[in-house]
Amino acid sequence: MDPSKLHTHPEVARILERRRFLKNAAAGTLLVALGGGTYVVAAADDPRAKTQRPDGRPRLPPGQRIIDALKPMGGDPGDPSPASFKLHVHGEVENPVTLDFAKLLALPQTDLTCDVHCVTGWSMFDATWRGVQLAELAKLVRVRSTARYVIFEAANSYTSNVRLSEALAPGVLVAHQHGGKPLSRPHGPPARALVPDLYFWKSAKWLTGIRFSARDRPGYWETRGYHNHADPWKEERYG
Repeated sequence: MDPSKLHTHPEVARILERRRFLKNAAAGTLLVALGGGTYVVAAADDPRAKTQRPDGRPRLPPGQRIIDALKPMGGDPGDPSPASFKLHVHGEVENPVTLDFAKLLALPQTDLTCDVHCVTGWSMFDATWRGVQLAELAKLVRVRSTARYVIFEAANSYTSNVRLSEALAPGVLVAHQHGGKPLSRPHGPPARALVPDLYFWKSAKWLTGIRFSARDRPGYWETRGYHNHADPWKEERYG
């Protein structure tokens, strides 16, 4: 994005400022106050940062630092009430469904421990989640062979796009718990997407729909200068 145009996208400017702060932070463990909370930021030489994933990639993507708690990262809040929850699973499917919260909980549940990575430069290791695998929902609605993408639909017209092949990975969930508790208000209750191997803006909060699509539909951030794919290990931050 042209820096001279940042004034027209204040939300992007704020994220770039956070990124610069983390990038320029001194080596060592820091206590930083951001967004009304205090987070422990681990040094780059934290032993956890030197471990590898099963796929051979480093556990900590380049340009990231470890923090000890999930940060609430903006977004216009939706309705947090489980009683009001409706999840529309539709698009290139044979059997579109609308799930209320009770029906979501009645589906097979998955407990997951994973790392998540924000484009602003922080990563949280060993975050714990509970929810329904997107692959389970795909099986329920019988996705057509024409589908190539998943579009997460959320409150206030927010969307994010993910390739179908990646969205069906075992770690991709419609999550309703974090840290053993129902999602707290800043984290998109009653249910959010979780796509841990992509930058966290892809994990749409206050989820309202999942659309299986034959063509790509860049979402809220993707149409505002962010990368369409968002692989943290390739630093696919900006398009």
